[in-house]
Amino acid sequence: MIASINPDQKIRGLLPDPTPRELGYRMPAEWHKHQGTWFSWPHNLDTWSKYLDATEHALADAVHWLSQGEAVHINVLNEAHKRHVSEVLLLASANMDRVYFYCYPTNDAWCRDHGAVFLTNDEQSSLAAIDWGYNAWGNKYPPFDLDNAIPRQMCEALTVTRFETPIVLEGGSIEVNGAGVLMTTDTCLLNPNRNPGLNKEDIAIVLQEMLGIEDILWLSGELVGDDTDGHIDNLARFVNETTIAVPEAVDPDDENYESLLTNLTLLKAWNNTQNNRFDIVQMPMPGPVFLEGNRMPANYMNFYIGNSVVLMPSFGDPMDEKAEAILQSCFLERRVVRMDCSSVIWGLGAIHCLTQQVPLPRIDNIT
Repeated sequence: MIASINPDQKIRGLLPDPTPRELGYRMPAEWHKHQGTWFSWPHNLDTWSKYLDATEHALADAVHWLSQGEAVHINVLNEAHKRHVSEVLLLASANMDRVYFYCYPTNDAWCRDHGAVFLTNDEQSSLAAIDWGYNAWGNKYPPFDLDNAIPRQMCEALTVTRFETPIVLEGGSIEVNGAGVLMTTDTCLLNPNRNPGLNKEDIAIVLQEMLGIEDILWLSGELVGDDTDGHIDNLARFVNETTIAVPEAVDPDDENYESLLTNLTLLKAWNNTQNNRFDIVQMPMPGPVFLEGNRMPANYMNFYIGNSVVLMPSFGDPMDEKAEAILQSCFLERRVVRMDCSSVIWGLGAIHCLTQQVPLPRIDNIT
């Protein structure tokens, strides 16, 4: 049916009218000041199995650090689950005065992907959010109906404008520098398991109109063990408006080598052909992480930038210390804290995948 109408009509029919961009909204960079961070607490034994307890305690440690500098919002299944999570957080010495619970049941914990993506409007000092379609990374893990309802519930809880679209997009698949540039991957956003019938030009229009961006930097590929078809938050991250951190391709015998090298080449080519030029910071990769014989998508790109801290996944690897030092040099006004994701990674994600930032209404409020 989509193919039977012209591209302008096709895209316009999938977008809110007027679009966020037309109303002056845009997506701020993650380092701009937050009013809070949102989680969906892990509970699904099909995902976490025997690693659930360790994952909960790792996440409680994250809440401890984040609650020192911002509010923390947590989706739980019910009142009994809320009591359980509260006990775990108290053991981690979280600042409970800044923790807010919502009995919004979820299928799983990946709030980065199923949660609302927040926008700001500087002129109006207002906050809004996008309610994208969500299909659990191309219908890989049904059911996902509860997860797909979370953006609406988040918007209702915060009383913010909600822009709804049937376009399927996960928050981990996009990365912005807050100055008009977005990074993503063609392997994910152009995968027919998300939005069949939409091509690269169509998706570009959607990103521009929904997120208020100007330029798109397309990378490609995915890490071994990744089930997202190549989320950008495993491959490349902005650390400021003009600097991009990427994993270093060192070992030609490693399965990730070619993909990492390809993306480095794409970044260098972008610098040579676009008005935007970026410094590139290369970070190490941890050694291969195997759990129960399966290689996990372990990496240091999946960090989360809070108001006062940067939470970096760690894996008990010799490269943890080097990665921390490099990341700390990128965030001199924040403390880099290692988050033990040795068990969390069993879910095929890390700390960034489990979070979603809620910015202040104006993005010029920078910590």
